[in-house]
Amino acid sequence: MSAPATTTAPPAIDPKMRRKALVSSVLGSCIEWYDFYVYGVAAAIILNSQFFPQVSPFAGILLSFSTYAIGFAARPIGGIIFAHFGDRLGRKKMLMMTLGLMGAGTFLIGCLPNFATIGIAAPILLVVLRIVQGIGVGGEWGGAALMATEYAPAERRGFFGSWPQIGVPAGTLLANGAFFVMGGIISPEDFMAWGWRIPFLVSILLVVLSFYIRRNVDESPAFEEIKRKGEIEKLPVVKVIRTRPLTILKVIMMRFAENANYYIYTTFLLAYGPAILLEKNSILLATMIMAGLGIFSIPFWGWVSDRWGRRYTVIAGAATMLLMAFPFFWGVQTGDFLMALLVLVLTCNVGRDLCYSVEPAYFTELFEPKLRYSGASVGPQVAAVFAGGFAPLIATALIGPDFDRYWLVALYMVFTSVITIVGALWSPETAPQVRLRRGLSPEHDPTTGR
Repeated sequence: MSAPATTTAPPAIDPKMRRKALVSSVLGSCIEWYDFYVYGVAAAIILNSQFFPQVSPFAGILLSFSTYAIGFAARPIGGIIFAHFGDRLGRKKMLMMTLGLMGAGTFLIGCLPNFATIGIAAPILLVVLRIVQGIGVGGEWGGAALMATEYAPAERRGFFGSWPQIGVPAGTLLANGAFFVMGGIISPEDFMAWGWRIPFLVSILLVVLSFYIRRNVDESPAFEEIKRKGEIEKLPVVKVIRTRPLTILKVIMMRFAENANYYIYTTFLLAYGPAILLEKNSILLATMIMAGLGIFSIPFWGWVSDRWGRRYTVIAGAATMLLMAFPFFWGVQTGDFLMALLVLVLTCNVGRDLCYSVEPAYFTELFEPKLRYSGASVGPQVAAVFAGGFAPLIATALIGPDFDRYWLVALYMVFTSVITIVGALWSPETAPQVRLRRGLSPEHDPTTGR
C-alpha cells in the first residue's frame, strides 16, 4: 500500500524580511515617481520654451504635454514586458531593471541640449527619453504592488499595499520641491539657462540608494510558492488577457477617475493657474502641501479598505471627485492660496486617495498568483494612457487658449468619475475581513469570473 502524498507547506515569512520588502517597495516607488513627475512639472513650466520655442506659448504647452502623454503611452509596453518576465522569472529582478531604466532616462533628459543648440533633434531625443521613462514606470507599478501585498498578512493587504502608493505624493512633493527650491535660490535667467536641469540630474543619487536597498530583499514568497509547485505560465500576459478580459476592463475603469483627475490637479493646474493670476510658486507650494498630506492619507484609506471593503472605498472616492469637479475650479479661480489649497486637499487627499490607496490590494486580489504581475500591470497601465497621460492635454484643449472654458474640463472630470463608479459596482468585494462578515470565504477566487 503506497504512502499518502504529502505537500510541503511554504515557509513562514520572516517579519524582518516583510519590513525590508515594504521599505524597499516604498523607497523604490518614491524614486521612480519622482523621476516620472519631475518631467511633468518641467513640461508645465519650462520644456515648452526649451524644446518648442518657435510656436506660441499655448501651442508650446500643448506640444510639451504631448511629449508628457507619450511617456504614458509607453507604460503599457513596459507593463507587458516586465509583467511577462515578472510572472516567469520573479518580481525582484524586474524591479531592479525598471529602476535602472527610469534613472537613466531622467538623468539623460537633464543632459539633453535644447532646441537652440541642436535644433529639431532636441525634441526628438526628448520624446525617446520620455518613452524610456514610460517603459520603466510601466513595469514598476505592478512589481512594487506585488512585493508589498504578497509579503503582507491577508487581513492587512489594503494597509500594506497602500504604502508603495505613497511614492506618488512623495515623488510629487520631491519634484515640485526641487523646482520650487531652484526657482527660489537662483535668478529666473539662470533657471532658464541651466537651473531646470538640476532636478533631473540629482535623481541619479536617489537611484543608487534604491538599488542598494532592493538588492538585499528576497524574492516574493508567492512567486517562490509558484515555482515550488511548477505553476509558472509560459505566456502569462497572453493568458490573462485571454482568460480575464472582463476583469482587466473592470481594473481599467476603476483606475480611470483617480488617474485622470490627479494629473489635472497637479500638472494641468501649473499651466492653468498663472492664466488666472494664481502665482506659479503658490501652485507649487499648494501641490507640495497636498502631496505631503498624501503620505499620511493614502495608508489611512488603505487601512479603511481592510475594514470597510475595497469596492466601497473606490466608490466613495470617485463620488467625492465627481461632486468636487466644479467646486475645484471655483476655488482655484478665487486666486486665493488657502482656497486653492482647500479644494486641492478635498479633491485629492480625500477623493483621489480613497481610490488610489486600495488599488494594489484590490487589483492583485482579482488575479491568481501565477498571473498576478500580468493582471496587475496590463489594466492599470492601459488606464494610465487613456486617463492620466492624455488628461493635461485634453484639459488644455478643452479650456482653450483664453483659459475660459473651465466647465468643459469639470464635465470631463465628472465623466471619468462615473466610469470608475460603474467599474467598482461591477466588481466583486475581495477584502478578507469584509468577505468573512458576509459569510463568504476570506479569499476571493479569481477563476470564478472572466
